[in-house]
Parts: sequence; C-alpha cells; structure tokens
Amino acid sequence: MSTPTEDQPIIAEDLILLDADLGESKAAVIERLAGVLASAGRATETDALRDAALAREAQSATGLPGGIAIPHCRSEAVTSASLGFARLNPKVDFGAPDGPADLVFLIAAPAGAGSAHMKLLSSLARALVKPEFVTSLRNASSAAEIVTLVDGVINPAAKPAAAAPVAAAPVSTAKHSAVETPAESTAPKHIVAVTACPTGIAHTYMAADSLVAAGERAGVTVHVETQGSSGSTPLDPSIIAGAEAVIFATDVGVKGRERFAGKPVISSGVKRAINEPDVMLTEALRAALNPDAARVGGTAVAAGSNESAGELGWGTRIRQILLTGVSYMIPFVAAGGLLIALGFLLGGYEISGVAEDIVVNNSITALPDGGLTTYLGAVLFQIGALSFSFLVPALAGYISYAIADRPGLAPGFTAGAVAVLVGAGFIGGLVGGLIAGFVALWISKWKIPAVLRGLMPVVIIPLFATLIVGAIMFLLLGKPLAAITSGLTDWLNGLSGSSVIILGIILGLMMCFDLGGPVNKAAYAFATAGLSVTDTASLRIMAAVMAAGMVPPLAMALASTVRSRLFTEAERENGKAAWFLGAAFISEGAIPFAAADPFRVIPSMMAGGAVTGAMIMAFNVTLSAPHGGIFVFFAIGNILWFIVSLAVGTIVSAFLVVSAKQFVKGKNAPTEAELDPALATV
Repeated sequence: MSTPTEDQPIIAEDLILLDADLGESKAAVIERLAGVLASAGRATETDALRDAALAREAQSATGLPGGIAIPHCRSEAVTSASLGFARLNPKVDFGAPDGPADLVFLIAAPAGAGSAHMKLLSSLARALVKPEFVTSLRNASSAAEIVTLVDGVINPAAKPAAAAPVAAAPVSTAKHSAVETPAESTAPKHIVAVTACPTGIAHTYMAADSLVAAGERAGVTVHVETQGSSGSTPLDPSIIAGAEAVIFATDVGVKGRERFAGKPVISSGVKRAINEPDVMLTEALRAALNPDAARVGGTAVAAGSNESAGELGWGTRIRQILLTGVSYMIPFVAAGGLLIALGFLLGGYEISGVAEDIVVNNSITALPDGGLTTYLGAVLFQIGALSFSFLVPALAGYISYAIADRPGLAPGFTAGAVAVLVGAGFIGGLVGGLIAGFVALWISKWKIPAVLRGLMPVVIIPLFATLIVGAIMFLLLGKPLAAITSGLTDWLNGLSGSSVIILGIILGLMMCFDLGGPVNKAAYAFATAGLSVTDTASLRIMAAVMAAGMVPPLAMALASTVRSRLFTEAERENGKAAWFLGAAFISEGAIPFAAADPFRVIPSMMAGGAVTGAMIMAFNVTLSAPHGGIFVFFAIGNILWFIVSLAVGTIVSAFLVVSAKQFVKGKNAPTEAELDPALATV
C-alpha cells in the first residue's frame, strides 16, 4: 500500500474499474469505489468515506444527463485528493433525469484540501460536460488510457485549454444557436452568472461550463463566477456593470450579491444549470428585455415576488429562510443548554434563582456558602443562561439575514429582543424576523440620490427597518403574539392523558422522518425554544424529542447485530459505530442505512420513535439539557422511564426493520453475495 503525499497523482490505474458489475444501487457502487480508494492508501477507512459520500448524495442526486454520475465529498478519512472511476455494466441509477449512469467518478477530497488539488478536481468536473471527453471514456480499452484521458484535462501542462478558468472568460460566438434568442437588434451585450453548490467540488464548475457552452451555441458571451472550493475570482465590476442580465445557479447563498443590484435575474438550483442551460439562458435573454422582470434588489438575498420562470418558489424560499434562522440559533441552544445543565449538576436545581447574585457578589477567593462547587455551578449556569438568552434574537436576526443579507441583521436582532421583552418568545422571533427581513428588503429597493447610496447598507436600511419593525412589534403585534405564546404554554402545561401522548407521537414521528433534515430540525427547534427549568411541559417535550432522536441509530445498531445476515458487511460495520452515535443523540448515525434502503428503514424508525415519544410523555420524563443523550443523564428527570422508553422504541424499530428486510423485497435490496461474501464464490 502506497503512502499518499501531496505529489501523488489524483488518479492512477489501481483506482479504476472497467466494465464492472458493482451492484444494483448507487450505495453499493459508492461503497465499492470507497473501498478501492482505501485499499490504495487514499483513505484511512472505507466506511467513513462511503458515509461522507452518501451524506452528500442525500442532499441532492449526483447523476447527470448523458449517463454520468459524480458522487463526491470532503472527509477527514481522505488522505490525498483522489478520483475513483468505474465504467459500469450494468448501469446504476444515480438520479439523473434521463436514466441510469455507466460512468461514475467518486471525487474524494481531504477535509482541508489545498486550492491546487481542488482546481484539478474542478477541471475534471468541467470536462464532463464535453461530449467528446465522455465518448473517449466509454471507448477506452484500458485503465492506462483512462488515466491518460483524465490527466489530459486536469493537468494544465498536458492540455492547457482544458483547464482554462471559466470565471470571467469570454466565450466565442457560434453561428448556430440552440437557444431561442430574442430581438435581433436589441440583443444583450453579455450575460453574467454565478454558480455554487454546498460542497463546491463538482456541480459548481459543471454548471459554469454548461452555461458557457449554451452561450456559445446562442452566440452570446457568458461570464461565470464560480464560488467553489478551488477559490473564486470575482467578476470584474465593469463586466457586471455592462451585463444585461444575471443567472444565479446556486444551492447556497451568493457571495457579494449586492454587486448585481438592479440586474434582471434568473435563479435556480445549481443542477438546473447543468440539465437545462439553454433554457436558463433563454429565460435570462428574455428577462433582459422585459422591464417587469425580477431584479436583484440592493443587497437582498431574494428577488421580488414577481420572479420569472426558474426562480425558486416561495414555499421553498420561506422554508430556506426559516431553516437559516434555526441553523444559526442551534449553537446558542446547544452551548447554553449544556452549560445550564452542568450548572445544575454542580450547584443543584435551586441555583437557577440565585446564580446571578452568586456570580456578581462572590469570586474564586471569596466563595459563597456552598463552597467551590456551588460557585462554579453558578458561573456555568450564568454563562449558559446568557448564551441561551440569544436564542430568540439569533433566530429572528438570521431569518432577517436570509431575506435581506447583512442590512437585515440589526432589525432582525432588534425584533427578537423586542419579542423577548414583551413575552412573545419563539413565535414572536419568527414573526419579527420575517417582518424585519422583508422591511429591509423593501427599503433596499428605494430609489435615492446617488450620493446617499453608499449609506444604504450600513445606515439607511438598518435604521429605518429597525424603527419600523420595532414600532410594529411594540404597538401592534407584541401583545397578541405574547397572548398566543402564553396560551400555547398554558395548553402544553394543561395536557394530560391521551392529549400529551398524541403530542409525543407526533414529535417522535418528526424526529425520525428525515434524520437531521428540515422536519427533524423543526421538532428540535420547537423543543429547545421552549426549554425552561420552571416549565414542566417544555422539559417533557425536550425529553421526548431527544429520546425519539436516539432511536434510529440504536435500532439499526441492534438490528444489524441480532440479524447480521440481513445486512451487508459494510452495514454491519456501520452498525457498530451507530451504538455510540445513538447513545450521544446523533440521529445522523442511521443515515447510511436509510440512504441505502429508505422505504424499509425510515417507516420502521418512525414507528419506534413514535412509541418512545408517547411513553416519555405518558410517564412524565423530563430533560433540562438540549443535547448529549445518555451523557447528560444528570439532567433527566425520572431516568428509569427514560431508559425503558428508549429501549422499547429501539426494540420496536429493530423488529420492524428486520421483518421488513426479511419479508418485504426492497428496490435496493443487497444481493446474497453482498449479505454473505462467502456466497460470492459459490
């Protein structure tokens, strides 16, 4: 086994499988390629690389038109940036719109990959949109020929033209156009575009080259700024100024969006630019000539409601906005909640009422009556309480930020602070953040004298947006929202019998539905937002959410242990790690199982989560820490029933998933040889 170095080639003959039968599922293909990289010394372990690639696959399919798939990831397990390649026979479905793939590149990058390696990987991604390169891969007769072909596009010395940067590079004019170009005499001078995906390895650059190629077919100059892992060269301001329209093909926020203010805009996810570049270019050309087209507004992240075709729908947009606020809020919750729980461990639950006085009036050299442990408990509690106090302001602030970028932060945080002050709580933060963001977005579209434009993002928008949202919250919405919050709290505290059990079932189902996705996060945010040491109902909700979230990885660990023959060798190894992940309340430990077999795994997990949630509520289990699993046992009230509820839900899920795998034929069911390698030789 070779020792990887920074000079090790990204692809080699031992990383290539030609005309191989790697199974019927993309999970099997990814696992096999991960194993090839690990065997070659490119990764420390197969499972970690496979899981990272499958986690990326769960975000969006990596299949591309033309029978290509590019599963990719960054991982601590990767020791050297590498490419694993398989030419499949038979083909395997990777989610491409036109059918399964026969050419699969597993692009593996170290977690801290340098820009040089990332540029090489992005060069390959760009080459995959060129038909002649793809044809050469299909016709290659040996692994050595594949290495030569790939090296030719990723090695600038071997083939400079293939690695030429896409960003800001003008394209040639083609006589034949595959795009419907409007208005001969008024055709736009050029189009600019930004492409970006979460990982920033492949889709970013493939989308860029697809748009450039569409421009060549249409006889339109296209300049693309790729905001990817190999770095970004910002478009020249003069190029942006002269552009007639802009295309945003991104799955993440556009960096420096304000540079494109006022331009007609077409927006979509990054894969649409790969699959439908000609359509997007046509839409951009039409928008350039349409005075009513959606435009990039000031520093806003979102365009107006009159968005043209290709723009994200408002349902998706609102979900993204709310999840942005929740994702920024969770670190405050986790840090603050765990510190509060540690404070209770050292100082006792009574510390909550006197912690501030102890911290202010005492010190390490002048200890309170309880001694050092009481003082340290008070310090931890107070730090946690201060962190926790940012929960609602952070939620509102980053909801506003998701709508109006940085100018929305000040009015958003202010709206959250007002919500706390008037007692509107979590609901007030949601409403206030949305109002603050849309008010800031509206103000960013004001037409003001040029001399004042520089003051818009730092003075005018924050000032007027804060004033407006503050007045609305104080004068109009504060008391009604506080009444709703108070009523909800009273309703939760008054739940008993079947009502509280139904709530536990709903929370359990949500926690196990998408294992860390939007539904899971919504349930978790609901629980943590109401977390209070004086509110028994909220503590029961927190216990139900955490216990239910522990069920999926523990159930898969149990199932893969007691009925190991129903699982592949890789799944059995993954099940060993799932014991710890489940114990620590890391629901994502079940993702590899769910990704490989969703229709049999996910319903089984939801059933067990619902049972656990119901039992937690029924037996009045409480939890005053927002995370940690069994490692915050000291913060669990009625811990015996917590353990029993968790065990019952785990057993239910394990039994159901074993039954489903044994009696229900799944689409991605492993072969006999995958389940028992010894059968492969029979």
